[in-house]
Amino acid sequence: MAFQHLLLEISDHIATVTLQRPEKLNALDRTLQRELLDVCATLKQDDTVRAVIFTGAGRGFCSGADVSGAPPEPPEHIPWQQLTDEESWVGRQARAIYHIDKPTIAAVNGIAAGAGFSLALACDIRIGSEHARFKAVFIERNLSPDSGMSYLLPRIVGQGNALDLVLTSRTVDAAEALRIGLLQRLVPHEHLLDEARAIASQIAALPPIAAIMSRRVIQRSWENDFDAQLREEIHAIAICRRAVNDTREQRQAFLERRPPRFTGS
Repeated sequence: MAFQHLLLEISDHIATVTLQRPEKLNALDRTLQRELLDVCATLKQDDTVRAVIFTGAGRGFCSGADVSGAPPEPPEHIPWQQLTDEESWVGRQARAIYHIDKPTIAAVNGIAAGAGFSLALACDIRIGSEHARFKAVFIERNLSPDSGMSYLLPRIVGQGNALDLVLTSRTVDAAEALRIGLLQRLVPHEHLLDEARAIASQIAALPPIAAIMSRRVIQRSWENDFDAQLREEIHAIAICRRAVNDTREQRQAFLERRPPRFTGS
């Protein structure tokens, strides 16, 4: 599949998606928004892919929505419901990543701002180089957070930190991002993609159904109480056990003292 503003590479069960508008710090124009939706739909259906890395070309991860060609303000007579429906595209990319049903890693190589910040939040694991920076930016544009930031950010860094970042719109550097939990790992810039691929390879070597269900059960824990989450866990384990060949392979590999080879079946 050919894309204009992103590059998709698949190797050893790992997909790497690189946003490629470096001259705009990978800002999201309509083409890139559409291509992100397309690539997520493609990867969700590709059973050979077991982990997905998202990163940006050049100096930025993603600087948010491209407002350089923003349309004029809509006429006042358009109903509010229609306006909100028309603007629903804003969160689609983050939603597509969040629901891709594969473990996802954001390799944050530079600025992640606005909707680009939200794209990183939608990934399961975020690693960054010393060049990584985060900025909410919305309030400076007379907007409140979108693309899932209001949902994801307080759950990741806590409500106090989330309000600090959103209400001040200050830039968070890589060291602070690691300290408050925005980043899980901080690595030298030249090793960023190597580290992302190492994490993805570790995930891809494990049972793929169990990885999917582990990701899903943790996502759903945010909406469940304790007893409901216990039921969610039991349901997930039952699905994992349907991969009978992987269960047998794990036992056989242990007995033979060799690395297991999981197939997702």
